Amino acid sequence: MVLSLLLGPANRPDQELFEAVLDDIPMVATPAGGRRRRPDKCHADKAYDTRACRSYLTRRGIKVRIARRGVESSERLCRHRWKAERTIAWLFGCRRLRIRYDRGSERFYAFGLLACCRLSFNRYTDQTTRRPDQPLLAW
Repeated sequence: MVLSLLLGPANRPDQELFEAVLDDIPMVATPAGGRRRRPDKCHADKAYDTRACRSYLTRRGIKVRIARRGVESSERLCRHRWKAERTIAWLFGCRRLRIRYDRGSERFYAFGLLACCRLSFNRYTDQTTRRPDQPLLAW
C-alpha cells in the first residue's frame, strides 16, 4: 500500500527527496487508540547511504535499516524491497503514469493519486471479499 506519493524531477537525486517523503506520511491509528506519524523502521538500499539520511532517521527516532556501501550485500534487503518494487510495478500498470504526456505536474500528480487510490481499493476489497473456497476469518 502506498503511504506517500511525491512528484519530483527525474534528474534530482533520491536522497534530496528522502525527508520530504517521510514527512508526508499521514497519521496512522494504533491498536492502543493513539496516533503516530513515524514508522518503526525504514528499509532503504545503498543509494540512501548518506550521512544526511541516517541522521534524519535517527533524529526522528526511526530505526535505520540502510545497506552500507561496500560493506553489506543488497541481498538481505530483498526480503523487504520487493514490496516497494511491487507497488511501483502496479503504478506503472496505469498507462497514463508510464509515459508523462502532460506538461503540468498537477495533472500528473492527480493521476498518481488516483492510481494509488485504485490500488488501495483493490487491496481492501480483495481482503474483505468473502470467497466460497476461503473460510471467514475470525478476529
